[in-house]
Amino acid sequence: MDSPTWSHSYLYLRRRIINLDEVRRSRDMASDRMASPRSSSRQSSSLSSSPMSTRMQSLHVDSVQRWMEDLRHMTEVECMCVLQAKPIGVEEDAQQGELIVAVGAGDHVARNNLQTLLRRALVVSTELGKMFQRLEKGRWQRVHSTAVRANCHVRSLVHEYSAARSTPPEMQKYERSLLEKCLELTNITERCLHTDDEFFLKSMREAIHDILTDVSDSFSNMIDMALANEIRLLIRQIDSSDSVHTIGSAISNLLSLTQDGPQLCSIIAKEGAVVVLFKICRQDRFRGLYAHALRTVASICCVEEGISQLDKVDGILCLADILTDDSSVEAARAEAAAVVAQITSPHHTSTQHLASFLESMHDIVTALIKLCESASCGEVFLLASAALANITFFDSMACEILLQLNAIHILLQACRDRQRVDTPYSKDQVVTILANLSVLEQCAPEVMQDQGIERLLLLLGEKPTSPSPSEGAACERVQQKAAVTLARLSRDPEVAQTAIQLKAVPFLIELCRSPTERNNSDSVLVACLAALRRLAAGCPDSIEAADHQQLIKPRLVDSFLLCSNMEESFV
Repeated sequence: MDSPTWSHSYLYLRRRIINLDEVRRSRDMASDRMASPRSSSRQSSSLSSSPMSTRMQSLHVDSVQRWMEDLRHMTEVECMCVLQAKPIGVEEDAQQGELIVAVGAGDHVARNNLQTLLRRALVVSTELGKMFQRLEKGRWQRVHSTAVRANCHVRSLVHEYSAARSTPPEMQKYERSLLEKCLELTNITERCLHTDDEFFLKSMREAIHDILTDVSDSFSNMIDMALANEIRLLIRQIDSSDSVHTIGSAISNLLSLTQDGPQLCSIIAKEGAVVVLFKICRQDRFRGLYAHALRTVASICCVEEGISQLDKVDGILCLADILTDDSSVEAARAEAAAVVAQITSPHHTSTQHLASFLESMHDIVTALIKLCESASCGEVFLLASAALANITFFDSMACEILLQLNAIHILLQACRDRQRVDTPYSKDQVVTILANLSVLEQCAPEVMQDQGIERLLLLLGEKPTSPSPSEGAACERVQQKAAVTLARLSRDPEVAQTAIQLKAVPFLIELCRSPTERNNSDSVLVACLAALRRLAAGCPDSIEAADHQQLIKPRLVDSFLLCSNMEESFV
């Protein structure tokens, strides 16, 4: 069994391999853009299936092509093993192109070489993982051969990195320690090949396990330092350059790294990326870079360190300025909305930054609802509405502000515009806002005025158009929140009567009885039962006796079990 320490390190490195195809598909479908961890990106409780986008090329390629790329590293190492770890000479240009950023390299070199570093790290971590497994099984010949390969990989990686960069003294210390431990690991496993003494092998197994754990920890720390070193250079390039092209290229490389998961986002945040990016967003000469910089900030703020950095530089004030500036292009305001959606996500445990947010909330909410009204495409509407949906969760004053700004009319009109509301993800944001607004009594008349009950019934019938699990989950959330909204609004007798006239009761009964109609969702079932009982309380004659006997009269849990065909009960 792998040690807990190694499992942490191994998974830590594996999570760094970028799954950009999934991110791009999710962006096209439109959210954890939030996260989650990498996700993802612009994700919140109301935007849980719309991860942040990226415009990078994916590392996840055809399996044969990936195997051929990895094979080159493996065969090189096998040659080195034959030559007793004596490296084979290569062309100088090829060596510099193999790993890490070369000075004066082109726009894509930094990104590609950092990805190469991550791939090589995965190769090493895979070898170490195999060692743990084979050590547990006592397959000593394979343990030794794997140790030799891992040693060669580590020495090759350290050599190439040192040749391309002047490594910091602290990192050099880790490199020396790692190389010494790798050599010790190779030597001690070799000793185990020449004996059958079970007592000796048992004691060696424990010693090798300890050394292997130290190697995995040291390797993880070294990779962290190497990545931090490269990130530091990118941030310095953004901070010191006056060239729009150079800064834009560095931001692109930084953005690509943020898609690699929350661990790397934490490193980026700790190196001060958020501070430098907001510095760009406060200079008029870089207005063309605002959207790009804010997109990167939104990605970094999937971790608490990013939000903390944003709070320290008064980033919320900068966001408010961009959102309320009529001269700002729509793309910049949309990305500012994405940052707002990210930092207001209920998934974040820290809420200290929300104190400064409340000071600018009125201006931000006003700007966001205007952006919803004027959005030129579905993605812009999605980002603005997601920010509003999150804001309505943590402060009731935001709901009152939205009512004053005629938000219900704007959102219901947007639902009729397929250019703005074109996916279940966007509808999820709209119905989330309506559900939170519906707790206010003055909401019901405005919903009635804009034929909102008809719209809610349409949302209750939301169906996925593809087999995508994320789209299916979004449709479930739309149905559930539409039912919740209808139940809350039906406190008003006029709303209840209108819903009954629009045949809401038979529709809700069908959703309760037919799992396929509610996308096989138990949460939708509970919400529909609650809405049905609220309508029945106001107008008992609207429900037939048989339906009343099964769906209204029993306890809610009994009706739930009946409709979901579940035999077990709940405590």
